[in-house]
Amino acid sequence: MKKIAVYTSGGDAPGMNAAIRAVVRTAVTKNVEVIGIKHGYVGMIENQMTPLLMRDMANIIQRGGTILKTGRSAEFLKPEYRTKAAANLKTAGIEGLVCIGGDGSFRGAQALFTEHQIPVIGICGTIDNDVYGTDDTIGFDTAVNTALDAIDKIRDTADSHDRVFIVEVMGRNSGYIASHVGVAGGAEEILTADNIIPVEKMIERLKESRVRGKTSSIIVAAEGQKPGRSYDLADAIRKKSGLDAKVCILGHQQRGGSPTAHDRILASRLGSAAVISLLSGKLNLMIGNKGADLIEVSLDLVTKHEKPGDNSLIHLAKSLSV
Repeated sequence: MKKIAVYTSGGDAPGMNAAIRAVVRTAVTKNVEVIGIKHGYVGMIENQMTPLLMRDMANIIQRGGTILKTGRSAEFLKPEYRTKAAANLKTAGIEGLVCIGGDGSFRGAQALFTEHQIPVIGICGTIDNDVYGTDDTIGFDTAVNTALDAIDKIRDTADSHDRVFIVEVMGRNSGYIASHVGVAGGAEEILTADNIIPVEKMIERLKESRVRGKTSSIIVAAEGQKPGRSYDLADAIRKKSGLDAKVCILGHQQRGGSPTAHDRILASRLGSAAVISLLSGKLNLMIGNKGADLIEVSLDLVTKHEKPGDNSLIHLAKSLSV
């Protein structure tokens, strides 16, 4: 291969720029030209492409977001638009793709491979850590630390006013941010799609903790399919128990900010490995990790399976909140 392209798709995640940097610098050192596709699949359809040079990668490893911009494309779900995107890629002389995104982005990449035989390697970049076949995703560690920093501050206020605080974190279908933040932040309860607790049971536990001498409590809730549902929960707690329950929705601040060292290193390793795999003739794969080792997982598996939740941390939080 003499020319490849890289793009970011779906929600942005801290560390995407570090991955772009690794892709470009690894490719260029192997005399391969790199094209950046702007705005994900939208840019692929609309032919928004630009060459990426070594100098373009200066001072981006520490930046959040993505210099290539990102987004979602409803049009790309239609075969005729995928055909248009593939034609644009082939006209530009692009021989392979590196897709940085989550499982939805990988489904689009896989379609380009199966329908138009365009070689593609995926890099898992999403704060939700919900991609099947890998332990970690780019941006997850940063999102957890961002949420944790907020919870540490909220706990001060909760303690000062003897309040229950419900902290809502991101995670529509995934409870990984909630479970990790809950344990690290000393939460009394962690609510996810896999761990739904009746209000009455929650109130019982909160009152038990008051009997033991706790005057404030932190509940961490994943946003689920209805962001903002924590307000309903707080209202129910106030009406049924008389406890002073407040809500803090962290929202999109979890997507932003400078990536942690963990995410920068992970992104750099994945980006470099993706290029090496692509140039060695491998395709239709995702580069992920299993512990300290990088692994290759077929996109067929990644897009067909959901990553199972990890309730062990939720059970740990309960045992440590007594």
